[in-house]
Amino acid sequence: MSTPPATCDIAIVGGGMVGASLAAMLASANPQWKITLLEAHPLPEASGAKGYQPSFDARASALAYGSTTLLDDLGLWSHLVQHATPITRVHISDRGHLGGSQVDAAEQGLPALGYVVENAWLGQVLMAHLQAQPQVDMRAPVAVRALTPRRGGYRLQLESREGDESLDCQLAIVVDGADSPLRAALGIEADVRDYAQTAMIANIGLSRPHGGIAYERFTPEGPLALLPLGDSPSGRRAALVWTQPGRCVDALLAESEADCLSRLQNAFGWRLGRFEKLGERHAYPLHLVQAREQVRSHLVIAGNAAHLLHPVAGQGFNLALRDCACLTEVLCEGVRAGEPLGQLRRLQDYTRRQAQDQALTTAFSDQLVRLFSTESLPHAALRHLGLLGLDWVPVAHRSFAARAMGRGGRRSRWHSPSEQGVRQ
Repeated sequence: MSTPPATCDIAIVGGGMVGASLAAMLASANPQWKITLLEAHPLPEASGAKGYQPSFDARASALAYGSTTLLDDLGLWSHLVQHATPITRVHISDRGHLGGSQVDAAEQGLPALGYVVENAWLGQVLMAHLQAQPQVDMRAPVAVRALTPRRGGYRLQLESREGDESLDCQLAIVVDGADSPLRAALGIEADVRDYAQTAMIANIGLSRPHGGIAYERFTPEGPLALLPLGDSPSGRRAALVWTQPGRCVDALLAESEADCLSRLQNAFGWRLGRFEKLGERHAYPLHLVQAREQVRSHLVIAGNAAHLLHPVAGQGFNLALRDCACLTEVLCEGVRAGEPLGQLRRLQDYTRRQAQDQALTTAFSDQLVRLFSTESLPHAALRHLGLLGLDWVPVAHRSFAARAMGRGGRRSRWHSPSEQGVRQ
């Protein structure tokens, strides 16, 4: 006799930063939901503040100010901020042209425009939080081999060290990355724009403190970003995202540390003094990926599986967090209306609410890339005037600042004390 399938209310396929954040929001919004989080790779170890172990080679993410408010709603920000670097100013420049533009936190009436957090620390805090939620079952490593629609939900075919099994859920949320095999298996196509660029990611050591300033510099080869690292503005580390034509990156990865730093210094300049150390280098081909469907009955495609953006403006994870908040809000509304989880009409409401935020954020990132990755004379003149306009035209400056800080979209009211304990 075959073993009957296990059951849960919501199955999240993908336990990375987006999947874990979504699980945390859902668990907080409705403690009655039984949530299963499935991840193909071993999950990071959970630890408290004492478990923080900074690494020169650790990858980092820029959290927009709007994202920190979402994490604060979850009760996580007080832990994360202990080892987060505040961005007090963003400096935008175009190599070969004088001046540039700046967005200053003080001018926006904020303590910081955003924060830089090492991914390992973010993962540790999220795991510690989820392990304290009794209604969240985290399983890893486990592979989801198939996702099949059934009456009132989906059936997942799982493969783990313990063997094969099935899991039935009312709502399946696929967050398994830009190359999502489940999205493809479900027949959901994605539009892909190849930027013909590759991002080299590394951390660098500085001869002078970064002062909490993030730099976005546009060069003929592609955008170059430096994000401040360390627990204070006196830190002397920065996270580098350096985009290059795909054919050029192999040379950057292969050349000596001294030669690579010299090339970087020439591209960026001396605002941060001398670049003194280069951490481990990684390369990632860059594409814009947009799923043609984000919802079906009892199914949601989210995170990079729904939309992968160029890292030029650091908007991908921040947009995904806003998506998660909106989705949680919509699902709670369905519960209060007495609806079963996964009703198509309710999920379509989620896509309608997030449509403008997704479209504007995607266009913001995409247009920056295309405008600042060409040396044609009309485009070069246009982008230079655009940088000047950020300072000269208050409306343009405010619009750029709002989008950069993750405050351009609607604020989802996904959680409040009065909403706890709702039950379908």
